[in-house]
Amino acid sequence: MNKFKTLMTAAVAASLSVTAWTAQARDFRLGLITPQSHIWTQEAEGFAETLAERSGGEHDVSIFPAQQLGNEAQMVQQLQAGSLDMAFLTIAEISNRLPDFGALYAPFLVEDIDHAAALLRSEPADDLLEMMPSRTGLVGVGYGMAGMRQILSREPIESAEDLSGLKVRITPFDPIRDFYAAAGAAPTPLPLPAVYDALANGQVDAIDMDYDAIRLLKFYEQAENLVVSNHMMFPMVAVVSGRVWAQLDGEDRELIRTTMAEHADNVMTRFQENHEAWGEDLRSQDITVTDIGPEFFEEAIAKWEGVWAPKAPSLATLREAAAKLAE
Repeated sequence: MNKFKTLMTAAVAASLSVTAWTAQARDFRLGLITPQSHIWTQEAEGFAETLAERSGGEHDVSIFPAQQLGNEAQMVQQLQAGSLDMAFLTIAEISNRLPDFGALYAPFLVEDIDHAAALLRSEPADDLLEMMPSRTGLVGVGYGMAGMRQILSREPIESAEDLSGLKVRITPFDPIRDFYAAAGAAPTPLPLPAVYDALANGQVDAIDMDYDAIRLLKFYEQAENLVVSNHMMFPMVAVVSGRVWAQLDGEDRELIRTTMAEHADNVMTRFQENHEAWGEDLRSQDITVTDIGPEFFEEAIAKWEGVWAPKAPSLATLREAAAKLAE
């Protein structure tokens, strides 16, 4: 009888152990605004594959690109409520809630895409991630990015005065809006899928965009003037819902953090590796290309700094870090 009882106890314990382990298995959902073919989406899918492999098939991630779950503001709300588990987000929506992140969009903070990647991999950038849980309800696990920002326009832009009154499509957030407003333009927020038609029908005169998106979505077919300015980097942050994070044990947190950060960093590497070739590809198109530097936006930069230096205390630290990295 004692032997039977011992066997039964062992069986129940084993059953409970399996149940406890199975309860840790999760089917996560990850949202993005980028289309299926975009590097962010590709690396999100790579993250899903790697996490499934490293968790022995216990964890699964379903990817929802192209704003299937809503725009970024809506996804942030879902993340805060715990109804969405993860996302790759532009820093835009984060900076609307945590202005310190707006410092990453300072005009000419970095010189080129390699400089941008080095800054996003630095300790001051990591310090910004530490602010996120208490201020946004999200856990930032690492950075990616899109390429440096350029201006593509329907009509030539030969001087800063040519931006006056120009309707420039922007990602809807304060740092970019304030930059173009300071330059005298009319910043016009539009979702990415609407941009091609907006250029075609004159709803916007120009767009603020990176090489990859201009190429991938063929915006140059509707706007034949490219101003190569590299005036801003465009960071991405990989995040997990704070509510979801609180439900994970330490082992799963570490697994998700390292795996997600790895694929976010892959995004940066891929943009670094392809930036020059993508630029050359655009130069080979039947478009007019104009190269400019910081002096083109001298007045706008000063106005932007006047607005953002008080709002984003991290700006001074990031500029100091960027200067050291440039040495």
